[in-house]
This record gives sequence, C-alpha cells and structure tokens, in this order.
Amino acid sequence: MKYFYILILSFLPLFSAVNTVFDETVREQIKFINLINDDNATQDSILETTKKQKVFYSNLLENIMINKKQYINLNTSRESQTYALEKIINLNKRRGNRYAVIRDEVKIKSYKILDLEHTMMVEILKSLDGNYDEFQDKMARIFTKNHIELEKINNKNYDDILKIVDDSLVIKQVQKTIRDYKSLVEINQDVMKYISIFDKKMYRLNKYSNYKLIKPILYINNIAIVKSINSIISTFNFNVIKLMLILFLIIIVYFIRTIFYNILERYIVKIQSLQHYSKEILDSIKKLVELLIIIINIELVIYVYNDFVTIESVSTVFNIIYGFIFTFIIYRIANAIAKIKVDKISLDKHSIKFEIVNVGIKVINFSIWIIGSLIILFLAGVDLTAVLSGLGIGGFAVALAAKDSLANFFGTLNILFSDMFSQGDWIKIDGVEGTVVEIGLRVTTLRTFDNALISIPNAMVSSKDVRNWNRRSLGRRIKMSIGVKYNSKPKDLKKAIDEIYNMLDKHSGIATANTDFKHSKDRHGLRIVRSKDDAAGVKKTLLVYLDEFGASSINILIYCFSKTVKWSEWLEVKQDVMFKMMEILEENNLEFAFPSMSLYHENNLELPTQKE
Repeated sequence: MKYFYILILSFLPLFSAVNTVFDETVREQIKFINLINDDNATQDSILETTKKQKVFYSNLLENIMINKKQYINLNTSRESQTYALEKIINLNKRRGNRYAVIRDEVKIKSYKILDLEHTMMVEILKSLDGNYDEFQDKMARIFTKNHIELEKINNKNYDDILKIVDDSLVIKQVQKTIRDYKSLVEINQDVMKYISIFDKKMYRLNKYSNYKLIKPILYINNIAIVKSINSIISTFNFNVIKLMLILFLIIIVYFIRTIFYNILERYIVKIQSLQHYSKEILDSIKKLVELLIIIINIELVIYVYNDFVTIESVSTVFNIIYGFIFTFIIYRIANAIAKIKVDKISLDKHSIKFEIVNVGIKVINFSIWIIGSLIILFLAGVDLTAVLSGLGIGGFAVALAAKDSLANFFGTLNILFSDMFSQGDWIKIDGVEGTVVEIGLRVTTLRTFDNALISIPNAMVSSKDVRNWNRRSLGRRIKMSIGVKYNSKPKDLKKAIDEIYNMLDKHSGIATANTDFKHSKDRHGLRIVRSKDDAAGVKKTLLVYLDEFGASSINILIYCFSKTVKWSEWLEVKQDVMFKMMEILEENNLEFAFPSMSLYHENNLELPTQKE
C-alpha cells in the first residue's frame, strides 16, 4: 500500500494536477499496458485498446494544458523516499535479503523514471512558447536526452526474477515492483509517442492558453453536437473552433479595413511634406491597401487552419507578396506626387526642361523597383551578399551583353546635357524629319509630318547631325530667284531692284538691321561667344541683287528673313512679299521669263529645190 501510494504521487505531476483523479489515472494507464501486453490479446483487441489509450492521452494533455503553470511549478521531489529506501537497502544487504534489495533498487529506478518524465514534460511545456519549428527542434532534443537517461536507468534485465515460482511475500513484492517498473518504462515511451502525435494540438492549446481561451474552447469541444460535427470535418483538418475563429477573423478584418484606411489617411495628412498630395496618394493606394489587408486575412486564416503553425514555404510566398505590394505602394505614392509636380511644371514652360523631368521620373521608378526587387529577394531567402558579389564579378559580362542599352542610356544623358533639342522641336536626323514627342531612356520618338511615329535609338541620335528648326528666335529665311525676260531695259531692272529692296526693308514682317531684338539670359550659362545673334538664332540679312544671266532669263536674287519663325505666319509673310514683287515688276514694265527657245529664219538662206 505504501509503494502504491508512492507510485500514485509519482504519476501525479505527469498526468494531472488534480489530486482527486490521480488514483484512477494511474490504474487506467497500467490497465492499458496490461491489456496490450496480455498473451491472450488479439489484433482487434489491441487496436481497440490503442484507440482508447489515444483518447485517454488526449484528455490528459488537455488537463495538463489547462493547468500548465501549476504543472510547471509543481514540486515533485522524492528525495525523502529515495533516502529512506537507500537506508533500507543497506540494512537488507547486511541481513542478506537479496530480493528485498532488488525490490527497493527497482523502486528507486521507478522514482528516477518519474522524475525524468516530469522534467521532460516541463521542458516541452516551456518550449511551446516559441514558433512551431523551434518547438519541434527542442522537442527532438528533449526526447533524445530523455532516451539517453532512460537507457542509463534501465540498464539491468530482471526477467529471471519474474520467472521465479514462489509464494513468499518478498518474491511477490519484488515481482510486482519489477512489473510496475517495466510499465513505467513503457509509459515513458508512450508519453513521447503521444506527445509526437499531439504536438500540433499541444501547440494550438498553448496558443489558446496564452489568450485565456483554453477553458471555454475545451468546453465547446466537449459539447455533444460539437463532437459530432468535429468527427465529420476532422478529416479536412477542421473543427468547430477553427471555423469559428476563421469566421471571426474575416468579420473583424472586414470592419478593420475601413478603420485602418481612415487611420492611414489621418497619418498621411499629419505629415507636412505630404499634406498637398494626401488626396492623390490615398486615391492611388486605396485598392492596394485593401488588397494588402485581404492578403493578411488569408495568411491568418491559413495560420489558424494549420493549428497556429507557420508553414515556411507558405510564409515565404506571403513575404514575397508583401514585398511586391509595399514596393507597388511606394511606386504609386512617388508617381502620385510626381503627377502633381509635372502638372505644375507644365504650366511654367520655362521652369525646367520636360525631358529632364520625364527621365528623372523614369530613373526614380527604376530605382524603386530595383530596391524593391532586392527586398523581395531578401524576403525570399536569397543571400543578397552573394547576389551583389555576383554582380561585381559578372558586371563585365553584363556590360558586354547590354552594351547597346548602355550606349542608348549614355546617349540620353548626352542629349539632355548638350541640350540638342526639346519636346515639340522640329528636327531632322539622318534623313528623318518630324516633331520631338519624347526623349526616353532608350529612344527618342518623333512624329513625322505624315503623322507616323518613329523611334530612333539615342545612341544614334547623339552620334548624328541634328538639324533643329526650332532653335530660331528671329528670322526664317525667304530665298528666291526672279527671272525676267532678256528684252528688259536696264533702267527698269535697276528701278525694280531698288523698289523691291525698299519694300522689304519697310515690310512689317521682314527682319532688317533696324529690327530690335533683346537677348535673354544665355540658357547655357556662363560662356563667351563671338556672335550673340548666331547663338540666339537671330538673322536680319536683307539682300536684293541682280544675280546672273540665265539661259532663259535675267535673274534677280531675293534673300531675306521673316521676323516670325512659325511656319504658317512665315507663309503669310512670304505670300504678301511675292504679291508686292509682282506689282513692282508690272509697274516697271518687266515680265517674268520662263524657259523658252527662239528660232530665227535668215531671209537670204536658199533652200535647195528638189528636182523631179
């Protein structure tokens, strides 16, 4: 009776913190072992017993988890019992009571096994507070340690004593003690086995315990109808509590979404540098924020479904998604701010070149995605040190492979810094003529006058001659040659040339030496030029001269510049000048010549007569 009481006390810390059910717990566990080890047991009976044993352990673990703190702090020291047994062993050795010594030595071993089990359980309970992978690693180390210590204790075979047939009290006591000892060894192994089976359940119950929910959750699970439902859906790794938590999370996230967005709005408004852009920023990232919350909700649902265990591969996928979404959010914010800035800059055409703004935006966006890609790679578990080292080693190969792209990029810089042309300029490059639409990082696009869009690599643009018709401030050339007939009189020609010159010199649309032009600040900064007019694109030349005696006409050269550089206005000025020149020629009895051939017949030329 004394030993049975000690055995009960030794099992108390392992299976329950409730003293009133301890005796029944120990007897039930020993009963399971005896039924499984019974020589007359059949395969079906062993399977049935194993099922009951599994339910038994499941309930015991629930009781331990409910009283986790009390169990950890429970004092299970058996020093006094061990000390008393050692004294009895020494006494029996002196008296020569061999079987009594064996009996008490086995009892001490039983106490060590119970202490070992208690230590193992305490360490496992403490390791539950980490993540699941760490818990499994610690549990494996604890099991290994327990197994080694158990082998040290169970280092002797007592089967020969169990075979003794003797009705003496000592023999019966030692045989019973050995059988109980063997049961304890098997119990130790069963404890490890069922902890491994119920590791996720323990981890899940520990989460409930941390949130003070374990008692109500276990109460719900023990309701009859809940048990029936769980038996059906357990095949899919579901239970009623999981479904309730998942539904709760979905509802909470649905309501939190709006609250979170309002908090984000207030936070952005408080940032002084973003106050002017708050509406545009919020509009651009609203859908992304909602998507982010939905993704978080999905991850939480998977986390609950998997018994609060994080799956590393799934977690990596979600980390990559989060990295992409956050990069996209930064991209949207940057572009929302850039759009407002671009709208302001477009109103002030002289504040900054549009090409620099466009290229700057592209460089910023490119930088955001490069940094975002590195962050995504880091979240995916890639060693960035190796990646960056690889870039240094493979940089030469990359440069060779992307030499055309690099040439185009540096061509872009050359175009921007040399200020060859700007958006909207009318240019001609290598036979291609049109209006500049955009200077990109790789190509410059032109809209031709027949409305085609042509893209020219910037490397080619920077290496070719570029004719820019828009870099003219004053003076668009009007050049023509007027041919008059050879029968024109010299005095009429001279008078007509003088009148044409005077007409052009006084014409409101023609630039002359008397035309005023105020040079603005040099757009290229500090530099010395010999001719400011040439640098600014100013032409005032006016020439009207008798030029040459042509094959069919006497030619008068007209060479001047209109004040306007716009094509339509230039055409109007040119047309007006031509009409006035026609009037001057008519007033001076001059006629326009045209290509012709005159045939002269000599009167004294006798043609031979044909004789018949």
